[in-house]
Order: sequence, then structure tokens, then C-alpha cells
Amino acid sequence: SQELLMDVELKYGTGTVRIPIPDRAIVSVLEPLNLPVVTSVEKALAAALDSPAGKGLDALVRERGARSVAIAVPDETRPTPTREVLPLLLERIRSATQGTPSAEITLFVGGGLHPPADSEAIERILPAAVTRGCRVVAHDAGKPEMLDYGTTSRGTPVRINRRYGSADLKIVVGQVDPHQFVGFTGGSKGAVIGCASSETIEKNHSLMFQPGAQVGRLKGNPVREDLNEAGRMAGIDFAVDFVLDADRRVVHLAAGDPDAVLESCAAVCAKVYGVEIGEKFDIVVASCGGHPKDICLYQAQKGLNLASHALKPGGHILLLAASPQGVGDDVYFDYVSRFPSPQEAVRDFKSAGFRMGAHKAYLFGQTLVNYDVAVFSDLEPQVLRTCHLRPADPVAVIEEWVSRFPGTPRVAVVPSANTTYFYPKACARAGAKNHQPTEEESR
Repeated sequence: SQELLMDVELKYGTGTVRIPIPDRAIVSVLEPLNLPVVTSVEKALAAALDSPAGKGLDALVRERGARSVAIAVPDETRPTPTREVLPLLLERIRSATQGTPSAEITLFVGGGLHPPADSEAIERILPAAVTRGCRVVAHDAGKPEMLDYGTTSRGTPVRINRRYGSADLKIVVGQVDPHQFVGFTGGSKGAVIGCASSETIEKNHSLMFQPGAQVGRLKGNPVREDLNEAGRMAGIDFAVDFVLDADRRVVHLAAGDPDAVLESCAAVCAKVYGVEIGEKFDIVVASCGGHPKDICLYQAQKGLNLASHALKPGGHILLLAASPQGVGDDVYFDYVSRFPSPQEAVRDFKSAGFRMGAHKAYLFGQTLVNYDVAVFSDLEPQVLRTCHLRPADPVAVIEEWVSRFPGTPRVAVVPSANTTYFYPKACARAGAKNHQPTEEESR
């Protein structure tokens, strides 16, 4: 971070917003580390496929006698370079399956509990020019056509899209990002959550209340370890994962065994997005990181949660979240609408038990009861107020907070709040991949 007196320009949807910070504030920019960008994603992917972590595609095809191949890819909420990498991946698969009668490749847009991708979204994610010769399926977690693989040691029923699960060879393509309670995304998550039943997703995510369910943590994280176990039970054969920088450029990729690929990418991801801080701040200005991180309010909550970890108790936080697709989840909006305050939503959720969708009201509420939160968004002000969020003009609210602060306020600017997480200054940055946040740090 660096201390400046400045105007800041932050990503907002597909554009930017400029916010002047009054001169009497001390401003620190808490931004991801810049790593060298992969100059040719295609060449790097070819090298990763040639030297995979574990068994390669050729060996897996031979073992499986693969007449059918299923590939899970993320929906629009994840900026994975799917269109750039699929042609080479499909070419390698077809080369490996030559001589296999009627080998069929099906691509699954795995959005978990997000609404299934419609035809327009599918064309944006998987253009017809890229998917020629493949079937494309938008996963729907509400449909009953699931394969049952049993129950994990933590009690999660592993139920996966039947068409995906019944393929001879199961592949997942994804992005490794910090996640507020999974630790890191990636690995088999894109299949065992992206292509799972609602029961699987709900039970797994209910583990977020257990010790160790923290951002930046793999080992000892019950949610992440449950996902890995589910992936092994469902027989996810192969993963291709990417780490992107704040400008959505590839800085690392790996291919092979899903758990090994996850570890490789998470170590790099921690270096990029784990930021050390000393004393926490009085005011935080947080951008989710622009599209698609702020595609809807449901996704933007992650940025609010992670950015709040850099804030003193009772401090002020401004979240920039364009949310062109609205709130993003009807269950969340219907639930939060029932309560006049975040305190009551949190109390009800704790007493009634875990429910997907409603859990976002709890996660929002945990931040709202501890900090003063304002939101700049394209959403209607009344919609924000229904979600217990204060709509605000970013320039005016920062001026208000700084002018009313007794003394000199310390302001943190977080340009990539959905992915940046914080750890104490005592922990060396080079060791971020091994740092496990304490319970206090994760609140």
C-alpha cells in the first residue's frame, strides 16, 4: 500500500467512477500484487496439458474408454477465459479420443443455484463458433435429474447433474479466487457446486459457520475440504484452473488432478490477493472490481464482506456495486424484505437454521450491524433500502465522513474488493499462501 492525497478512479460495472478524497485524509491503496502476465494463454495451456498434475487426458481417455466427455464451465459471474481456452482443450480431447466410436462432448454451464443461463447468456459464455460439434447444457439445480454419489463425511449429500455425472470423462474448467468462507474457489467446485443439486449446495455452504471456514484458507477449512471430498466421490477426473489479476489477465494456470491443481493455483492466488495491513482503517472505499464481480447485489456482498476486514469496528465503508442484473436472487430478496432491520434478519437466520439465498441476508447483516455502510449502485434506492443498505452518492458520502471525523481519518481504497483479503503485518507477504486468518481477522 502507499499513502497519498488523491482522487481515486475505481471500476464500476463496465466503466469507472472517480471519487475525490478530501486532502485532510490519509489515503492508502490496498491493491493486489502485480505478477507477470502469461503472454500466450494457449501456449501455457498446451504446456500444462503436456505436463499435468497427475494423469493426463490421454491416459484418462484410455482408462475410461471414453465415449462421452463432460466439461463444466462457469457462468457469467466468473470472468474465466473460457472462450480462449476451449478450442485447444477440445482439440486435445478429440485427439485423445480418436478411434473411440461416437465420442460425444457436452459442455455444462455450471451456475449452481444461480438462474440457469438463457440462450443469450450461453452465446456470450460459449459462442457457437467455439462449441461447434458439442452439446451445450445450462445446469438447473432445481431439476430432479441428478446422480446420487452418497454422503460426505461431513454429511453433504453428493448429488450431481445426471448428464454430467454419467459421462465417461468428467472435466471442470474454472478460476481460483479468494472466497469469503470456501477459502478459495476452483478445483472440483465448478462441478460439485456448479452442477449440483440444491440440497448439495445448501448443506455444503451451511458449513460456513464452523471454525476454519475463512477466506484464504485451504487446509482445515470445512467447506473447502467437504467440496474436495465430494469431487473425489463424484469422480471429477481433470481440472483446468486459472488465476487472473485485477485486470482479468491470466497470471497462472494449471491442469490435472483437481485437488493438486487447486493447491497450485491457490498458492499463486494468495500472493496476488493477500494484502498485509497493520492498523485497521477508519473509512474504506471498496469497488467490487467491476463487471462481472458487481453483476448483481448477491455477488457484490463478497466485496463488502472482505473489505470490512480492513475496517475498525464502527467504521465507515462505501461499496461500489453497479448491479446491472439487479439483486440477483429472489430467495434472498424475499427473505430480507421480511425484516425492518439487519439485526432482526441475523437473529431470525440464526434461530431458524441455514437456508441458501437467505444466508446472504445473514452475511450482509453481519457487516451492517458492525459498520456504517453506504452503497453506490444502479439499483433503485428503494430496493437498496429494502436490503437494509443506504444508497449514497460516493463523492458526497466520502466528504461527509471525512469532514465529520475528529482528527485525521485513515482511508483505505480497495480497488478489487471481491478478491482482496487482508492479514496482519507480522505475516510476511511471501508466506501469505500459508497464512490462516484467525476468527477475529475473518469477522
